Amino acid sequence: MNITDKITITNECNMSLMSRYPDNYFDLAIVDPPYGINAEQGTNRKSRKQFQDKEYGWDNSAPEESYFIELRRVSKNQIIWGANHFIESIPFANSKHWLIWDKKNPDRCFADAEMAWGSQFDNVRIMNLKRVQELNKDDFGKIHPTQKPTQLYRWILERYTKQDSKVLDTHLGSGSIAISCHDYGVNLTACELDTDYYNAAIKRIKNHISQTKLF
Repeated sequence: MNITDKITITNECNMSLMSRYPDNYFDLAIVDPPYGINAEQGTNRKSRKQFQDKEYGWDNSAPEESYFIELRRVSKNQIIWGANHFIESIPFANSKHWLIWDKKNPDRCFADAEMAWGSQFDNVRIMNLKRVQELNKDDFGKIHPTQKPTQLYRWILERYTKQDSKVLDTHLGSGSIAISCHDYGVNLTACELDTDYYNAAIKRIKNHISQTKLF
């Protein structure tokens, strides 16, 4: 589906999506795949009810090596969230290149920070951003268990892309990256396998775009 002339999002398997593109087509892939750490076990009862228990099993395993090989084939650079949990499956990853998102709100369920491996990082980079505070600013609230704030993606885009860059996201989730790409003027191609999340993300993205047109 073409959301705008710069944003295209499909409801399909990421390997199918990537297979249609030539080598090095995308300037940057920013992906947030399952970490393979059974994160749903740490989700509190309220969150489990919100997501109707459909999430059990979604984080049982991280992508296989073949996914990362294909990701590198179609993109010149990569930012991979959660790579600290499965770096042995990324044949091209050098352990010195890390982005750390300090969520500034330690709790009993999840980690105080999240890490992404990035091919463009010369040194460790830290982004301080309150997770709960930023998510609560969104009218749609939290629609995905691993939802990241749009401001986090905006921080990345401002530092590692240009406004004519072509960005790839193979795990769209809540659509935060699409909102940030729209606001920053970056081209995005993305996909989401789960139909429910795909529909919810499309609704959220279209709502944001319609609101920004009013100003």
